[in-house]
Amino acid sequence: MNWTQVEGQWDQIKGKAQQKWGKLTDDDVEQCAGRREQLAGKLKERYGETKEWAEKQLDEFLSKI
Repeated sequence: MNWTQVEGQWDQIKGKAQQKWGKLTDDDVEQCAGRREQLAGKLKERYGETKEWAEKQLDEFLSKI
């Protein structure tokens, strides 16, 4: 699966994202709508981590869905 597919199937995938990253709010998940850069930004904000950390998290998430 790639991020274009994630965006297209976000309604089905967003629950998995919230399970993986419990600090994301419902609004965070809705606003991202599967867009990788926005989701990375929200992860950075909520977890206080680096962009590299957020990108690694997203890569791992993509490989598992």
